[in-house]
Amino acid sequence: MKVKVGVVGYGTVGKRVAWATTLQPDMELVGIATVVPNWEVISAVKKGIKVYTTKDKIEAFEKRGIKAHGLLEDLVKSVDVVVDATPGGIGAANKKLYMSFGRKALFQGGEKADVADVSFNALVNYSEALGKNYVRVVSCNTTGLLRMIYAISQLGKIKRVRGFIARRGADLKEINRGPIEGYVLDPPKPPSHHALDVKTVIKDLDIVTYAIAAPTTLAHIHMLHFTLEKPVTSNQVLETLVNTPRILLVSGDMLISTAELRELARDLGRPQGDIYENIVWSDSIWVNGEEIMLTYAVHQEAIIVPENIDAIRAVTRLRERAEESIKITDETLGIKKWL
Repeated sequence: MKVKVGVVGYGTVGKRVAWATTLQPDMELVGIATVVPNWEVISAVKKGIKVYTTKDKIEAFEKRGIKAHGLLEDLVKSVDVVVDATPGGIGAANKKLYMSFGRKALFQGGEKADVADVSFNALVNYSEALGKNYVRVVSCNTTGLLRMIYAISQLGKIKRVRGFIARRGADLKEINRGPIEGYVLDPPKPPSHHALDVKTVIKDLDIVTYAIAAPTTLAHIHMLHFTLEKPVTSNQVLETLVNTPRILLVSGDMLISTAELRELARDLGRPQGDIYENIVWSDSIWVNGEEIMLTYAVHQEAIIVPENIDAIRAVTRLRERAEESIKITDETLGIKKWL
């Protein structure tokens, strides 16, 4: 029996999660809900996806030639799990509706941590989300950080993490965001919120991050410095990264930019050029005893998609073990098979 899923919010994240849900052998996408009758919704209709909206938006949808299949409430009561992919703050307001129908719900990293029972990363704390009613899938940057922290932790206890994040100024379609020119301290005084968000999952970790916003739409770049309690070798680090799910190494002799990474993803048939993995430049890895430094790219539009799929399995207990869910998700999305 398949778990029935509804996606509320059909923007950058929502449309990707909805598509990914349709690929899963144990899930059924019942429909999507949105209040904006835009080109993305028209595209969903053309794909045969059922669209729901709120009562006050029915007329606006009809003016666009979009016939709603029903109201938001109709979608919620028809599913087992709601993936709320609305902008930050809206999901928290929607929670009352999900609670009134007794439905499990996933929220995104734009919401505050207290919206859910647990903040989630599939590699780090899948078991904590088992059977929970409300789970928050952390943001793209936090997802990237947690994956890398998990990988390095396999080498030994981490004493501290220090990092610098150059985050994209806007997604490709976000024409009202920036910066257009220059780099913006985000924020001027450390730590950036990324370190604080990591601690909602790994509470006792010593981590500090700086961040800037850069005039690009393609991806974030993370530069991390780890200090371990015992020395390691470069070969040990490489072996650990190669064997960690959702981490992919590339050589700087072949690719040195996020632009080339996205172009390669498109060339190899990834939908919308999406990259679900942490892309680590193997050339950037520096090891000196207990110290490790490395650089990797995070595609902000796509990296949390597999995490949402795994979170659906966790809350519904479709799979009891993280590795079981990750294997299915990665196979259906083609993760780590494109280079």
